[in-house]
Amino acid sequence: MFTGIVEGVGTVEKISKNTKNRSAIEMTVNLGKHSKGLKIGQSVALNGVCLTATKLSKSSCIFEMIEETTKKTDLGNLKVGGIVNIERSLKAGERLEGHFVLGHVDGVGIIKKILKKPKEVQVWFEVPKKLSKYVVKKGSIAIDGISLTVVDIKNSLASVSLIPHTLDITNFHTKKIGDKVNIETDILGKYILK
Repeated sequence: MFTGIVEGVGTVEKISKNTKNRSAIEMTVNLGKHSKGLKIGQSVALNGVCLTATKLSKSSCIFEMIEETTKKTDLGNLKVGGIVNIERSLKAGERLEGHFVLGHVDGVGIIKKILKKPKEVQVWFEVPKKLSKYVVKKGSIAIDGISLTVVDIKNSLASVSLIPHTLDITNFHTKKIGDKVNIETDILGKYILK
């Protein structure tokens, strides 16, 4: 389980599609200081996708992904040199700063508009039709693993606002119109609706 409070970013160092096991892709990511204390088998959210650390080497970690992960998230589109948001899993007894995030991406949205204002950046993204019922104004949403509040909704578009700190420590400063983002809607809303 995660909170959507991204700790920093990492860099994709290698992507292997010809793996020796049953995974579709092995991706090596330099986690930098965020690799400290990480053990094989532990969970790390990359762009909001919960992945398992399978091999460690200094500050780099190999993550295996099955075809379902590469098809249902934007991780299948990553290239060497790509920047990913990092969040280590929540420890029991720590503060829950964002909202409950599982790292189980519901779908992929597309950035449609970026409005830069003096003290914030507002981002409008297209919400897949099947997810629109779970996205509510002032509700929680995770975009590429970042816990955010939905500011506004207009038809199939939703907006979030990012403060300068969020832009500084996440990969959102690299995003542009047309980029894909992972969306995880609020788990509480999903269960209530069900």
